[in-house]
Amino acid sequence: MRDKKIFKTELCDLLNIEYPIMLAGMGGLAGEGSCSKPKIVAAVSNAGGIGVLGATGLSTDELRKEIREIKTLTDKPFGVDLLLPTSIKGAPSVDMPVDEVKAKFLPKENLKMIEAMKTKFGIPDAKVIERMPFTEEYAREQMAVMIEEEVPLFASALGIPDWVVPQAHEGNMKVLGLAGNVRTALKHKKAGADFIVAQGYEAGGHTGRIGTLVLIPLVVDAVAPTPVIAAGGIGDARGIVAALALGAIGVWVGTAFLFAEEANVPKEHHQLMIKSSEEDTVICKYLTGKTARMVDNPLIKAMEESGVPPLPMPLQMLLMEDITKGMYNEKRFDLMCQPVGQIMGMLDKVKSAKEILDEMVEGVVKILNQEFPKRLQVQ
Repeated sequence: MRDKKIFKTELCDLLNIEYPIMLAGMGGLAGEGSCSKPKIVAAVSNAGGIGVLGATGLSTDELRKEIREIKTLTDKPFGVDLLLPTSIKGAPSVDMPVDEVKAKFLPKENLKMIEAMKTKFGIPDAKVIERMPFTEEYAREQMAVMIEEEVPLFASALGIPDWVVPQAHEGNMKVLGLAGNVRTALKHKKAGADFIVAQGYEAGGHTGRIGTLVLIPLVVDAVAPTPVIAAGGIGDARGIVAALALGAIGVWVGTAFLFAEEANVPKEHHQLMIKSSEEDTVICKYLTGKTARMVDNPLIKAMEESGVPPLPMPLQMLLMEDITKGMYNEKRFDLMCQPVGQIMGMLDKVKSAKEILDEMVEGVVKILNQEFPKRLQVQ
């Protein structure tokens, strides 16, 4: 932008940022790590928004390393996002060897189905993880690292256990929780979340059943005065203006930033998204055990046709790790579970994160200052 545009809401003051636009802490593809890694986190923060690191599955050493890398790239606020189920007490012990976990917790029919998929699509074996990431002990270790590293914002993508907010606030870290319905939003409010992201059905990755247009005002009314941030199907200025009109004080943007040059996304995934339409996504539980929207493909269809139901999180994630890594090693992006939102249908060009954010800001200012006054008459 040639001229600096002013676009501020309450969120800007609460997080000490310039624009109320947040990078979603997105996960990613095996072998690549999360899509929201330090490079794009810093790029969004430097552009005036706030970047959020996708940190699910990182060891404490890896988490500390990536946080410190962000700090070398920006002096602006940023956040860290983890998939943290509210109840993880039934998860296998963090010290239990993965092979033992598989033998004890994964049903034979599910293991047999995955082997059949490997054979059907020619996917080689590939061992991935050595330690189960979804335990309370693991989560507490990650939280301790974030507090030690003075991370300004923690985003919990699934649940907020009762110990999280007090510990985060003691470390001067704000807490954000994602919700796909009013019931979950109220749970986040009760847990003490500083912000609640109301994420509509259109979103990529883990998503609920309620559309964004309906969900945002419902959540805004239900959790007031807790601030609400909008997500799901928001990829340009028009979506941002609509979210603000519905009562949100900012936006949580995922898919649009998958098209950023700095995003940790293989060029093959970019190409696949560019040629896909808004109708080329599907919601199923085969990626993690919870409903997630992703690009439809032959592997998903084959797993659905197998008749073997997906396991609950985190066991489904463990079941899928090896075959996902094998597909990545073979560059079978046509088969990989690639989370993406329906907004993919209107995005067709890879740009820098700054360009994407600047265009959003420029568009919001233009709509509110120029287009609305011309199109609307109010008294």
